[in-house]
Amino acid sequence: MIKTVNRLLLALVGLVLVVVGGAVLAAGLGASVPSWWPFGGPDDVLLSKADRTRWRDEGWWWPAVIAALAVLVVLTLWWLLAQLRRGRLAEVLVDSGDGEGALLRGRALEGVLAGEAGGIAGVSDAKVALTGKRTAPRARVRMRMEPDVSPGQALRGLSEGALDHARASAGLEELPAEVRLRAVKHSAQRVS
Repeated sequence: MIKTVNRLLLALVGLVLVVVGGAVLAAGLGASVPSWWPFGGPDDVLLSKADRTRWRDEGWWWPAVIAALAVLVVLTLWWLLAQLRRGRLAEVLVDSGDGEGALLRGRALEGVLAGEAGGIAGVSDAKVALTGKRTAPRARVRMRMEPDVSPGQALRGLSEGALDHARASAGLEELPAEVRLRAVKHSAQRVS
């Protein structure tokens, strides 16, 4: 989702900058611009002194400016924090019994989980992503299933197999998982 928001924001800012910059450049070069455009030609200013000081004496002006700037700061901080947050877990802390612990790469655990989940009968493909904290990881599993397999059977195999093995090998008390199942698209078989 964050990639989509980033692309939309960049596209919107880019479009606004290109349109405004192009209109200012066109007016500066003497081309005709719409009558509502504040910049009329090469000898004109963008904002006159009267336009800049028109609202200062109004009682609502400064609270509105401060509120708009506060909203802008909050949105900018939210966007910055969203950039810094990782979508996937880089490492899992494994209790080694010596009080220090050991670090297990998140990608390695994801690969093992995906391999074991893909080996379940009737599962054609499995993808795993670890999220959460390194002391309390969560798994997001996507499995593509063959048409003749029961979803309950595949979930039981995942829960009793791959997830239990990962939980035991990493020394975790629990490994919650969100599982999404999809059927593999297949063509109809002809009977002759």
